[in-house]
Amino acid sequence: MSAAPIKVLVIDDDLIVRELLRRKLKPQGYDVIEASCSKIAVELLAKQPAVVILDPGHFDSRGRALLRMIRAWNDNVPIVVLSNRSDEAGKVQALDLGASDYITKPFGINELLARLRVALRHQLRSLGMSPLFRADGLTVDLVRRVVTADGREINLSPKEYELLRIFVLHAGKVLTHKFLLGELWGNSTNVQNLRVHVRQLRQKIETDPERPKLVLTESCIGYRLCEAEQLSIQDRCA
Repeated sequence: MSAAPIKVLVIDDDLIVRELLRRKLKPQGYDVIEASCSKIAVELLAKQPAVVILDPGHFDSRGRALLRMIRAWNDNVPIVVLSNRSDEAGKVQALDLGASDYITKPFGINELLARLRVALRHQLRSLGMSPLFRADGLTVDLVRRVVTADGREINLSPKEYELLRIFVLHAGKVLTHKFLLGELWGNSTNVQNLRVHVRQLRQKIETDPERPKLVLTESCIGYRLCEAEQLSIQDRCA
């Protein structure tokens, strides 16, 4: 689907590694931003990456300080550390300082992608959220960023996906026009623009868009996504 990519900050002083990760991650739905040093990395945190891939070198004092700074900036952002095979002490220290996971160089891209998915799932669960939402034939996988309705994959625009993601994260709650506008467009007050996007989203995910069962209108207030169905143990562990 053409949903907005997941922003990942890659911190590595090796240009070849950064180029490899950018080339391999982009087709998998990631928007890679790169930093070659701690100073640039700290500046790029303002871009709100959803996940961080960090090579702290031999885990010297600068590497430890950078990991602490990232964790202080956001206590929940997943941090996957790239490690040298012989650097067992560095692995343990990285985990103790707040890294979510580590992967040993050299590594396969499929292994890295799997570690990123696991880290993102853990992040959602730590926030009390399920990575998988299901209701009335709609399934939203927040980690793989795949949306299906009655078993068929739905192609959403980046803004439509972001709107649906916000609904899923607050499923069952009434979200005001002001809140949704702020989340999607910053300071916009164009409620009509919001209505257009909600209508477009309903056209794609509702069985009958004229009688919606998923995205419900709260008259003069905003919208509410219906609550998720109870998932099985296997679904919750997916």
